[in-house]
Order: sequence, then structure tokens, then C-alpha cells
Amino acid sequence: MKSEQASAETKRPTITLTPGSRIRVRSAGTRDEALLSTGLFRGLVSVGGDNSLAVELEDGSKEERGLVRLIPINALLAVDVLEAVKPAEEKRPDAAQAPGYFR
Repeated sequence: MKSEQASAETKRPTITLTPGSRIRVRSAGTRDEALLSTGLFRGLVSVGGDNSLAVELEDGSKEERGLVRLIPINALLAVDVLEAVKPAEEKRPDAAQAPGYFR
């Protein structure tokens, strides 16, 4: 019984990177310095078969603020989740409300 309580106490919620979450991404930049991007996670984008994180930039110059930066997955060094947004629950129609085909 105690082992069940201990495992429940140490169990942590799963981490899900959801659109709308505020993140800070360190990615490969110049030879000497990593590129730092802070903003809202907008989702995954596939360009030419390569997946990228889409981040709407918050920090930086006026020209960069509001732009969406695509960061290739293979260039990621670290992703910090600053504010997580709970995933939206999937809405499914009730079986009773769905019209039947064979009535």
C-alpha cells in the first residue's frame, strides 16, 4: 500500500508542448553564440520534409517582434517552457446525437 502511495506522489504530469505556450528556444546560431528566441509556440511546421518549431517572437527589435521564426528540429539546443497552456480537450459528438445511417 505504501509503495502505491509513494509512486502516486512521485508521479509527475506528462509534458506537452501546446500551441500558445510561452517558450524560450536556444538553437544553433553563429559559430561562437547560440540564437535565442522567446515567444509563443505556434506549432510544428514541415518544410521540404524537415520539421521545424514555429515561434511567434516577443523579444528583439521592433522589426522582429510579431514575426514567426521557424527553427529546424535538428538545430535545437534547448527549449524552456516559460508558461504552459493546457491542451484543448478534443470535442467529440455524442453517439446519441449522431444520425444513424440505417434507420
